[in-house]
Amino acid sequence: MNKSLIALAFGGLAIGMTEFTMMGILPDIANDLKIEIPTAGHLIALYALGVVVGAPILVLFTGKYPPKNVLLFLMLLFVAFNGLFAIAPEYNTLLISRFLSGLPHGAFFGVGSVVAAQLAGKGKEAQAISIMFTGMTIANLAGVPIGTYIGHHYSWRYTYLFISLLGLLTFIAVYYWLPKIEANQEGNLFGQLNFFKRWEAWLLVAIISIGTGGLFAWISYIAPMVTNVSKIDPNRVPFIMVLVGLGMFFGNLFGGKLADTISPTKAAIASFLSMALCLVIVYLTAHIEWMAYVMAFTTGLIAFTIGSPLQMMLITTAKGSETLAAAAGQASFNIGNTLGAFFGGIPITLGFAYNTPVLIGVGMASVGVVLSFIFLRFVVIKKGV
Repeated sequence: MNKSLIALAFGGLAIGMTEFTMMGILPDIANDLKIEIPTAGHLIALYALGVVVGAPILVLFTGKYPPKNVLLFLMLLFVAFNGLFAIAPEYNTLLISRFLSGLPHGAFFGVGSVVAAQLAGKGKEAQAISIMFTGMTIANLAGVPIGTYIGHHYSWRYTYLFISLLGLLTFIAVYYWLPKIEANQEGNLFGQLNFFKRWEAWLLVAIISIGTGGLFAWISYIAPMVTNVSKIDPNRVPFIMVLVGLGMFFGNLFGGKLADTISPTKAAIASFLSMALCLVIVYLTAHIEWMAYVMAFTTGLIAFTIGSPLQMMLITTAKGSETLAAAAGQASFNIGNTLGAFFGGIPITLGFAYNTPVLIGVGMASVGVVLSFIFLRFVVIKKGV
């Protein structure tokens, strides 16, 4: 089982790098293509759109096949589309290939989450899922800095060729280390879609899309906040991001343990509440340089405890549609990314200080608390999910 989870974690590492390295090398791409940085930023938005579109579609049309075969297929798509992005000659083909490279993201985590839970011992399902997501935290901790360094000093195209090779490594690991699991023969295309006829499905989508926006309202603007408000030297921003990634690594593992200990929904409430309180502290102490380092690690830790509990809430609620629900969760995370960055940027455009986006984050995380409590009261307790 350990090797199986490591194989899934390799996928998390590759996917985390392809998503988040873009933020670090955006200026290099803009300079290479002779375009403005906001124009290059469309590559970020199109990847997120690819995740939202690809997650449900790929899961629905691969649901009748064994999970191992599906994961191998998704990694082949990952390798091909990221390789295409690395060699695409001009901006329009880059946009298309970037959209395509986002398609396997949500489906991989959706299928992988269900597989990880099935391979885990009783009562350790969330911890198994957290091990898969460890790959994404390692991407933020080490993969993104490495990819950014390659992009700055050599070429951003080499960065994405490297990411494509990581996808190939994942393919090999899944092929050799993941056991064969029978396909779910009970569900069908329309049967899985029935999950979204239930109000609790859309409540979960709202919890993830709004609540996790608190994380992205903070992290999207952390660089200008620490340089303009905390007065940290811009050359130290990479160290700040390493602290964030280190916090995410430990927070992800702790979140899995917490979900298995007190229940996923209670863990989600605790996580969102802690995130809101943490962001309040970030706002109040942003002008203190040494606190910026402390809160970078602490906020990364608190914010990333939420991943495994939310995945388990989706899986336990969507009986017969677990994979589709887990994939939809990944799409919802990317909606949270978009909403957090968009609403977090409004105070800055209105002329407020660079620490004010975290107040938007406080509000979004607080909504996550309220919606999670509603889920606990009317779904978990009332329906016994």
